[in-house]
Amino acid sequence: MKVIFVIQGEGRGHLTQALALKQMMEREGHEVVKMLVGKSKMRELPSFFVNQAGCPMEQFYSPNFLPAKDNRRCGLLRSIAYNISLTPTYLSSILYIRNQVRKSGAELVVNFYELLCGLAYAMFHFGIPEVCVGHQYLFLHPSFKMPQRHTLSGAMLKLFTRFTCLRATSRLALSLRNYEKNPVPGMKVVPPLLRSEVKHVVRHHGNYIVGYILNAGFADEVKRWHEQHPATHLHFFWDKADAPTELAVDDTLTFHRLDDAKFLTLLAGCKAYATTAGFESVCEALYMGKPCMMVPAHVEQECNAADAERELVGFQSESFDIDRLQAFARGYEEDVEFRMWENSADARIMAAVESACNEYRYMGEDAYGDASNTGLVFECS
Repeated sequence: MKVIFVIQGEGRGHLTQALALKQMMEREGHEVVKMLVGKSKMRELPSFFVNQAGCPMEQFYSPNFLPAKDNRRCGLLRSIAYNISLTPTYLSSILYIRNQVRKSGAELVVNFYELLCGLAYAMFHFGIPEVCVGHQYLFLHPSFKMPQRHTLSGAMLKLFTRFTCLRATSRLALSLRNYEKNPVPGMKVVPPLLRSEVKHVVRHHGNYIVGYILNAGFADEVKRWHEQHPATHLHFFWDKADAPTELAVDDTLTFHRLDDAKFLTLLAGCKAYATTAGFESVCEALYMGKPCMMVPAHVEQECNAADAERELVGFQSESFDIDRLQAFARGYEEDVEFRMWENSADARIMAAVESACNEYRYMGEDAYGDASNTGLVFECS
């Protein structure tokens, strides 16, 4: 089967998920013929993804979050205004996705939480199934508990998530735990998409802390803590575009441009992990038996952090207070149940993808969603 991926390019998680699923599908004899990746003027596509994609790759402009003025958390109103101003650009991107899918000869579209792909499926007949993949689809599960203090922003996040999967054949909700006792039509809850490198890297417990910060403004917090605790070795990764590959502040604090091989190696040998609560890296740390501190930068990450905290695999913090992380690490016990769940990922995910394709062949495209009744759907020709 020929497959095309459409990937939200914000952050690291969706990119590594795409690489993991590509590995998985190729082991089963399928071919990923192209990857389409959303981009923005705010971030560069990490070199590790470009080097490991292993198939033709194109980029298109896509909506993204802007940081607040302190370059730490997300500036919601700034992001909304900025993205509305780029509506004509995004309409062009929707047409671009439609044309690229048509030209690729693909028999399946896998959408990694890209809004414009969801809108494209609402507007055009593609004639092939679409499977949407992301942890965010778990937010639509009735058993998932959203943080209570984010009623409005949580509702907006759910609405955004629904738009990414309009008329999708199936949604694969990546989860720390199995929700099979409460099945939802059109959704399969599956283990996280971790690449084979994560599962096979040699791990041990060293004497340093590893961190990942999405927005560079958090670096000031890390530096302030470090000034008070210069003996603690810290390795933090960021995607600051104008930073050198490795910025050694002193002998015990180093900032690294995002390099996935280096990140996994250092994560495997650290004693604890501090992050802005991206789902993917928390799962990697959990699989390696590393305690986590999560400092969310926006509501989606707060949902991730709340979920991980409920499962007792880490804790939330308002700042990068590494004293708390070290105290938490001393009493942390490795989560064996998660490793067992994750080790079933290949079988569960491939079964879900193949089931979606078979269902599509049986039901036909018009069985999914109601966009065809709203006047939005055009012929894809």
